[in-house]
Amino acid sequence: MSNSIKLAILGLGTVGTGVINLINDNLDELKRRSGRDIIITEVGTRRQRDDIDSNIMQNSDLMAIAASDNVDIVIEVIGGTTLAKDLIMHAIKNGKHVVTANKALLAEHGNEIFAFAEAHNVHVAYEAAVAGGIPIIKVMREALAANKIDWLAGIINGTGNFIMTEMRDKGRPFADVLSEAQELGYAEADPTFDVEGIDAAHKLALLASIAFGIPLQFDKVYCEGITGITLQDVNYAEELGYRIKHLGFAVRRDGQGNADDAGVELRVHPTLIPQDALLANVNGVKNAVLVNSHPLGQTLYCGDGAGAGATASAVMADVMDLVRVLGSKDNDAQSNSVQNNHGHHVPHLAFIPEQLSDTPILRAEQMITGYYLRVHAYDSPGVLADITRILSDAGINIDAILQKPAHKVGQVPVIILTLPVVESQMNLAIEKIEKLDTITDKVVRIRLDELA
Repeated sequence: MSNSIKLAILGLGTVGTGVINLINDNLDELKRRSGRDIIITEVGTRRQRDDIDSNIMQNSDLMAIAASDNVDIVIEVIGGTTLAKDLIMHAIKNGKHVVTANKALLAEHGNEIFAFAEAHNVHVAYEAAVAGGIPIIKVMREALAANKIDWLAGIINGTGNFIMTEMRDKGRPFADVLSEAQELGYAEADPTFDVEGIDAAHKLALLASIAFGIPLQFDKVYCEGITGITLQDVNYAEELGYRIKHLGFAVRRDGQGNADDAGVELRVHPTLIPQDALLANVNGVKNAVLVNSHPLGQTLYCGDGAGAGATASAVMADVMDLVRVLGSKDNDAQSNSVQNNHGHHVPHLAFIPEQLSDTPILRAEQMITGYYLRVHAYDSPGVLADITRILSDAGINIDAILQKPAHKVGQVPVIILTLPVVESQMNLAIEKIEKLDTITDKVVRIRLDELA
């Protein structure tokens, strides 16, 4: 057998170049850990690069690279959901193992891709698709394999976390911080995926499938961005002992005796969390995922969620896993099949494919959270009594009330924190509050979670 494992990298942007640099820098360590030579034989790039080793073939025909006999593992880092999907399916069809950082592709088409890989006895690895260099996929698929995961909450978009941190620490408005994030390269020219939560929703879909053994269902993730968060709310939250973070939640609900309310919550939204919570103190562009499992309890995983070094680290962790699998199979004189021998690799979504559950994804109105409400009202007798009566009639318990000085003559903001309640009940209560003659504006609501 050849002692070399041959890699192809499709895409030579920040991540692809980072992978090349990592291999060059840590070549001896990689061989000591794997027992194999790991070499890059081909790279896919639109233009020839002078800084690439002359022994590496540069080719603009990505499909040809994906099928090349001179490649064992294909690394896809071009992004997108069209060409990338075609390339990965072509590589799988030609018996190549695949490593990808493409969370959007897997969240939207992962069920199809993983099934195709299983049918062709190859593996698709994707540690870099969620939270950059944090090994959260490996932790949940392997280290927590004996645990039942009840819920997870994560800061899984660094751009949103940077914006919320700057707003809180420096009192800067959203638009100002977003502009700086774009200048620093944290946010794209079109920041929609970051600030509206779509990027986080892609990652949450992957995490939820691994946590609960359910098919990927990105289209059922409730998604709310941070564009409506104001400095006013950031400051009020601080005064009440909370911080606002843009979080993704995957929560298993037992229905509390009502089978119709049993299922999984998948939601991305701004959230008030206690100031002293570890997750509340993850700042800047850092990512973090808090996992609550039984019997282990809560564990937090934190680190760089993006960037050349962090993502390349995750990509190469997957490559090393596959190298060991290939090596063990060569030693056993077996085929290159990953799926033919589960002893060498865990299933794509952590559970045996035929054991994936059809647990329903709960609708938005079935979600259960606490709430922060900011209500603007005329400064007149009985206003607060009317508001609290509506909440009480809706079965909503108030945890705290804060009445602030008037921002406009004759108008006062009232801040209310509630205990957890079903979303549909809160919707009805807000609708009734907004119909009061004494209410001057739409009620601002932000969800609240004690992370208990």
